[in-house]
Amino acid sequence: MKMNFKKIALSICVLILTVFGISMFAARTDSYAANSITVHYKWESGTPNIYYWNQNGQTNNPVSWPGVPMTAEGNNWYTYTFENTSSTNLIFSYQSFQTVDLSRTGGEWWFVDGTWYNTNPETPVDPDLSDYTLVVHCKSPWNGANIYYWNLNGKTSNPVSWPGVPMTYEGDGWYKYSIADAASANIIFNYGGQQTADLSRTSGEWWYKDSKWYSSNPEIGIDDPDDPIDPDDPDDPDDPDDPDYPVTPERTDFRDESLYFVMTTRFYDGDTGNNVHCWDDAQAGNSDADPAWRGDFKGLIEKLDYIKALGFTAIWITPVVENASGYDYHGYHAINFSKVDSRYESDGATYQDLIDAVHEKDMKIIQDVVFNHTGNFGESNLFPMFEKTGDLSTADCLDILADSGLPANYASLTPGQQYNARINLMKDISKTGTDSDNIYHHYGNFNWDDYDSQLAQIAGDCVDLNTENPLVYNYLIDAYTQYIDMGVDGFRVDTTKHISRLTFNKVFNPAFKNAGGSDFFMFGEVCARDRNYWYRNLPALSTPFYTWKESKNYHWSETDQAANVAMTETHFNDNRDTSTQPTSTNAFLSGNTYHTPDYSQKSGLDVIDFPMHWNFEDARSAFGVALAGDQYYNDATWNVTYVDSHDYAPDCAPEGQRFAKSQDTWAENLNLMFTFRGIPCIYYGSEIEFMKGAQIDVGPNAPLSATGRAYFGDYIEGSINVTGFAEYNNATGAIAETLNHPLSKHIQRLNKIRLAIPALRKGQYSTEGVSGDLSYKRRYTNSAEGVDSFVCVSLTNGATFSGVPNGTYKDAITGNVKNVTNGTLVAESTSKGNMRVYVLDTAQTPAPGKVGTAGTYLK
Repeated sequence: MKMNFKKIALSICVLILTVFGISMFAARTDSYAANSITVHYKWESGTPNIYYWNQNGQTNNPVSWPGVPMTAEGNNWYTYTFENTSSTNLIFSYQSFQTVDLSRTGGEWWFVDGTWYNTNPETPVDPDLSDYTLVVHCKSPWNGANIYYWNLNGKTSNPVSWPGVPMTYEGDGWYKYSIADAASANIIFNYGGQQTADLSRTSGEWWYKDSKWYSSNPEIGIDDPDDPIDPDDPDDPDDPDDPDYPVTPERTDFRDESLYFVMTTRFYDGDTGNNVHCWDDAQAGNSDADPAWRGDFKGLIEKLDYIKALGFTAIWITPVVENASGYDYHGYHAINFSKVDSRYESDGATYQDLIDAVHEKDMKIIQDVVFNHTGNFGESNLFPMFEKTGDLSTADCLDILADSGLPANYASLTPGQQYNARINLMKDISKTGTDSDNIYHHYGNFNWDDYDSQLAQIAGDCVDLNTENPLVYNYLIDAYTQYIDMGVDGFRVDTTKHISRLTFNKVFNPAFKNAGGSDFFMFGEVCARDRNYWYRNLPALSTPFYTWKESKNYHWSETDQAANVAMTETHFNDNRDTSTQPTSTNAFLSGNTYHTPDYSQKSGLDVIDFPMHWNFEDARSAFGVALAGDQYYNDATWNVTYVDSHDYAPDCAPEGQRFAKSQDTWAENLNLMFTFRGIPCIYYGSEIEFMKGAQIDVGPNAPLSATGRAYFGDYIEGSINVTGFAEYNNATGAIAETLNHPLSKHIQRLNKIRLAIPALRKGQYSTEGVSGDLSYKRRYTNSAEGVDSFVCVSLTNGATFSGVPNGTYKDAITGNVKNVTNGTLVAESTSKGNMRVYVLDTAQTPAPGKVGTAGTYLK
């Protein structure tokens, strides 16, 4: 089969900016003569050797195998210099391992993960400082303000003369100053002999008030002359002393977010003009009033305020790439990874418009991505069989390509015969060489519980890509990097379990982290439907496994896909024993003390916490599996936690239905999700128990309106004025009623509480000295952020916390104050769905007191 495919090489550029007093810049000052070659090699298992021959292009005697030991230079790098040499062939080797034959010409070179670089890929580079501006606003307690700054861009430099530069008055006690070409700086605000503590900021715009930094003006809305503070109304939301007064904390990594997950086509219909039926809508019984392709980007843009009113800071949306199958409204049956499906878009509401709108709301966007498979109509760039001629809303919108390899009578075949013809090409079942480039895995057997599950297709519309093939993975990297370039903040990786961890560590994790930067967030769906953290005692198919780097070096080829596939099987078999898996203390307190996590072995891929999800029939079961298994994640504080989703509810909930347990069970589960370690995620509609007890997914065998993927838009018609996360007024119509549902109000308050207490977002935890079946203490300490947050949490039944720090504790639920002098704090028992969240009042991070107002459960 002739392939219309152009291999796109991947360039990897690493940019690391280190701030807060540490030099950001490293300049290469060493020079190497043209008649010498210096090579550096990254190796993690001992001192490697370098074997070389054919120096200066002359056939000469090589050194004795295995060559010359290289010199260690730190951080697992080794070096060797060839004097009086302009070219050479070489091999790096260690014991039985060796690289392929390599060669270099004069200069200095770095070799890591099968790639040469002409600079150290782990060395920071000097950015263009013209791209950086630091703008600060200070709410001055004095009648004026100066700004004194030093250590610009992490360099020790002469500070401005004390007391600094006068700031510009903005009104209402606020002063402003901009520092051009500044990626970072140390700062003191002062006036008339009074001054703040030493502070620091990175580029961007920041507001400083009452010893706290904010990423937006914390007083927005309180001075509206048309809406003054009512001194007689204790619940006036414009009063900064009211518990509902909006405060937006600084969000420094993705653990500061909470996620709202939507199926774009089923959420809100902003443009009826792009509504279309799937080919199988007639079989499903989806009416013209409710076609499968209904919601769209325009609808999402219009209802971002609803999501923000719930308090969520980020959205996760189903795949946006072009799809083709009988029932493709969900986005998981790709025909073109490099193109956004036109059925989502409208005039003025492209995917770029959606991304921009999300960011304008101070929110983030997660794109669902698929690496494991395409639909069964091939892929336009990898395995082209069809050309799109319409809007994919009808089965005849695809024309067969002349060189597709499909039989000449394809159009006259039955649908079943047509499917078999396509699969025969893609899977090369007849072994005729139709997929001679090995775009797909040619493996027929399937076993959910063994290595086969990473080679065989999981469903008829999910044909397994050969992700170990450089042709495939380089294309996927290039296709998905364009979405990162558009501004997407993270990827949720579908069907992660069906791709080897080795492939992620060798290919996808470094490529997308390099493209998106170190803060780009990736989390995978390791679908392990098991009550235990080890899925049927097979580490390589288990959720914690994917959070780790490799513990040994595995060869990887940029040319030989078969060798890579064989290496993934070796890797799988090397990881069959649970007793050999690494452990971590990154999620755990040491007593009451937070310690700096060790991320040297972190893979770069985080995960949906499937063990917790599968046990979330109740909070106790979910909490129990976390306590038992958290040591096997690199850092479980990064796990994304949810109760139900577009695929599954928890085991015994029952799993095939949208969460069918009682409302107070929902409330208790939510309390655990928002106060325990991890990043909470809610599937659209759970805030009102939408479609409770309905079958989640039945394919085209029943109308979508009867399933857990029903259209939600009717519940959010109306208007609203949003002033902050979980802060709004003037809600009208159905949206007002939806936001007033007991669980909706519960989620809004939980989001407020989580935003107000850093330990609940990023803290390590411990149950040491804690009595109570759903109780724990958490702490997050970060001197650079000026944070030291300690909290004792007890759900439902109360607890006694022994050996905790003395001091004043304030409950975020009731505002109750406890003064601890003997290291013991007692949290009272409450009703199901209620809890106590006692926060230690520290100098760096004062306790917020009561956050939000009492509701059905939190009271």
